[in-house]
Formats: sequence, structure tokens, C-alpha cells
Amino acid sequence: MKSAIVLGAGMIGVATALHLQQRGWSIVLLDRKEPGRETSYVNAGIIQSEAVRPYEMSHDWREIANIALGRCNKVRYHLAALPRHLGPLLGYWWHSFPVRHARASEAYAQIIGCAAREHEVFIRQSNARHLIRRDGFRFLYRQQSAFEEAVAAAESLRQAYGVKFSPMSPSDLKKAEPALADAGVGALHWLEPWAALDPGALVSAYADLFMRLGGRIVRGDAQSLAKTGSGWSVIADDGRMEAEAAVVALGPWSPDLLKRFGYWFPMVRKRGYYRHYAGGSRLDVPLCDPANGYVLAPMAKGARITTGAELAAPGAKPDFSQLAHAEQAAGKLIMLGRPLEPEPGYGTRPCMPDMLPVVGAAPRHRGLWLHFGHGHQGFTLGPATGRVIAELMNNEVSMTNPLPYRPERYCI
Repeated sequence: MKSAIVLGAGMIGVATALHLQQRGWSIVLLDRKEPGRETSYVNAGIIQSEAVRPYEMSHDWREIANIALGRCNKVRYHLAALPRHLGPLLGYWWHSFPVRHARASEAYAQIIGCAAREHEVFIRQSNARHLIRRDGFRFLYRQQSAFEEAVAAAESLRQAYGVKFSPMSPSDLKKAEPALADAGVGALHWLEPWAALDPGALVSAYADLFMRLGGRIVRGDAQSLAKTGSGWSVIADDGRMEAEAAVVALGPWSPDLLKRFGYWFPMVRKRGYYRHYAGGSRLDVPLCDPANGYVLAPMAKGARITTGAELAAPGAKPDFSQLAHAEQAAGKLIMLGRPLEPEPGYGTRPCMPDMLPVVGAAPRHRGLWLHFGHGHQGFTLGPATGRVIAELMNNEVSMTNPLPYRPERYCI
């Protein structure tokens, strides 16, 4: 029986472990925390079937100026942290030019198109249907020009990829969401996304399925990964674990580990904040307020706000000003209620400069596999790219062309 150690028990790692296990592999899943407690927990919980084009960096100098001057809540930055982000950001900017972004979108759409289908398999097997709503995802617009531009862009996606959407007038939106005090000038309702009522619980359900099928989940130090004569080893709390293969699925922590093995992966690390609120009004469908850079989503615990991106140094103290702005804006839309957590939580989105995840074999180390860099869509894409890497490791024909995601595009 083939064996592997999967490092990282977020959505990416758990999905990888499940796909390998279902191909007859013996798998140990290692993390420092319980499954789904890091980046996979800090998101809006949306399986975004509409996100067929990755988030590009704006080339609009007015928007860039607003970000630089701190006028845009979608992106915040700390000046002292910019030098460490500069190289990856320049790469991100370069790949965001229309021709390169279109090329990335061709590859991205292939895996996004498989995402809901692959989630559905695990949802059914893990008996997690009660955690999923299939009512779509809405964007509220406050300016007519922004609304018209969004509808035109959505129509372009419909023609290119068959994505389904419905424009909504303010009265349509108010009828659908009576709790809203302000319906703006209209909304765009993406009809196909699904929403998890508890993202961490969904990852935990997948992890429980993995254990029921015979997998092992252990606590340990991923940084202890070492090459052995016959494969790879890692130190867990209850001793040394060995296997033929190892999969690095550590999200934003992956590049730091891989430096030890001579690989350098540039990564834009986007910090995001979240908080739950209870006792107020509830929406039926997750709502994005792009003008204020946040998503307001109905969760089992109450309403959850998740913010846009903050560029901060690793380990920097949290700056809750971005969330405070989002709270103020959301409070004008619905009655939020009281915060549930004593302090907001936060996590980091691992974004590659070319906007595509890293999925494949490490070029110079037999048995070492890489699976990270999903940006804003790790929660969406985990089961899809988990299947791709499992197929590669098992010498199967992949369900999609894996070449655009190969690690060699960064490390040679």
C-alpha cells in the first residue's frame, strides 16, 4: 500500500487526504491544530462556482491611488510591511494585464467548474448536507455606473462560461431580503454558488469522514519534515511518522517550509478579518458590499463579516480598522446585533502572483508534492485540486490539464 503524510489540515489538506485515501493510499494528516481551524475557518464560507476568473490586481490608477491614500477598505496596507510584499505584488500586477489574466482564467475556470461537483461527493459521504445552502451569492451596488458595469461583466462570463446570474432591482432585493434597510441601486445575484453555514464544521465533517475510513489525524510540527532513505518523515506529538510521499498543503506557511529544500515561491499574503454577530437581523443569502470591501453572510452562529485584504508583516499585531469600517457599513444595511467573539479573528489568504495554485511534484525531491496558493478560493477549490494532485500522485490521467499549476513555473 502506498503511503503519504499530508501537511496541513485545512480544506486543501483534508481534501487531498480523502482523495488519496479513496485511491487506496495509507494517509497521515498532520497539523498543529484541529482540522479547519486556520485559513479554512476565516472565510465567508462560499463555494464560488461563479468565480471563473481569478481576482486580478487593478490597473486603474484612480483605484490604486485610493488604496495608497487609505481611502479604499477593500485593500489596506502597512507601509513597513510593503518591502517584503513588493516582489510578489509586482508579479501579481504583471500577470493582471488583460492577456495574461485571460490565460490564467482559462486554466482557473477548469478547476472552478469542477468545484461544486467535487464538494458534493464529500458532502454526501460525510452527511453534511445540513451545513449547505444552495441559494447563490449576491453583490449589492450603491452607484448606477458600478451596477451597470457589473451586469455587463456578468453577461460576458455567461457568454464565455455559462455562468448563471440575475440582476435585481432595489425592490427585488428588498422583497428577497426584508431585513435590508438599504437596497442600493440594485444587486447582482449569482445563482449557482453554495454557502456553508459553518466553514470550519464542513472541513471537520470531511476530516471525520477521513477518520471513519481509516485515516489518521495527528498533531505535530510540519517544519520537522525531513527526507529519509525511503521517503519522508515528520515529528508528531506521539512520535516520528514516516511515509513514501509527503504533500505540503500548508497554505501561507508553505513557502517558508520549502525554503529549507531550496525552493523559493513568491506569494502575496493577504490577511483578512472576521467576526460573528448574534441577536440582530439575518440575511437569507450571503451579500457582498464591494464599495466597502466585505461580505456579510448568514452562519449558524449568526451573521459573519469577512473583510478584504490587508498587507501586513507575518506575525504583525492585528489592525481591526478594516473590520471596523465594514461593521459600520454593514450596520447601515441590517441590524447586526452584538459581537460574539471578544476580539475579531483573522487569517491569511495565500495568493500566487499568477493567480493559479501550485499543484504538482517538487522538481528536485522524489516523493515531495506541493498543493497550495489558492488565494481567495481555497475553500471552494480544495476538493477539485485535491483530486488533481491525487490523480497525479497515483499516475492517473487528470480530470483537467495540470500543466498550468505545475511548481516548475516558479522553481527550476
